[in-house]
Amino acid sequence: MVPTGTETRGSKEKIASMSPKSEPPEQDAEGLEVRRRILGAALSAFMEGGYAQTSTLEIATRARVSKRELYSLFGNKEAMLVACITERAQRIKAPADLPAIHDREMLAKVLTAFGTKLLTETTDPVVVAVFRLAISEAVNAPKVAHALDSIARKPTRDSLRTIMANARSTDLLAGEPEAMAQTFLGLLWGDLMTGLLLQAVNRPSSSEIARRASEASTAFLKLYPQSG
Repeated sequence: MVPTGTETRGSKEKIASMSPKSEPPEQDAEGLEVRRRILGAALSAFMEGGYAQTSTLEIATRARVSKRELYSLFGNKEAMLVACITERAQRIKAPADLPAIHDREMLAKVLTAFGTKLLTETTDPVVVAVFRLAISEAVNAPKVAHALDSIARKPTRDSLRTIMANARSTDLLAGEPEAMAQTFLGLLWGDLMTGLLLQAVNRPSSSEIARRASEASTAFLKLYPQSG
């Protein structure tokens, strides 16, 4: 199914109201509000007209700021796009305080929780739109893809490898952490992201996400038995 008009309007409303999580500490409340408006206006404009076709004047007009304010905060258009992606990518990061894993049952719960969070955050329509934008502008703005990979994808993969390494160290799994992490992600995602990027499928519901994460964990543990 292709996303409905209602879903599209909802996504645009979320884009317009987005507010960065990490703010420069030296800015006052007014400065932070200006920064939020600029990033919201920039992402909306980039998604509607494309990065190359969007001018800084259009962004400044949408954000109700001067071009001077815009440049003083971000320097150039590419920096604005990287800031937009950085803000959204923060949501995809895996939690740092992962619980200790003592048995296979706990491992299954941890993998299911990890998968549920990853799918929930990454299938958000605005996040998918950011991925689509990063792909389409890889040539015009190469820093964008690098920002998305280093801020979102790499920390997620690193956290998953840590889970696998810890499980192997206690003989709960037999395999290489990197290979096991890739296998789990493959089971978790399948072709879902491709469908979302092509706008060929709707975002899965919370129950569908939970089921998908649970099934991926179960299938993964069948593929990788305990050591010994």
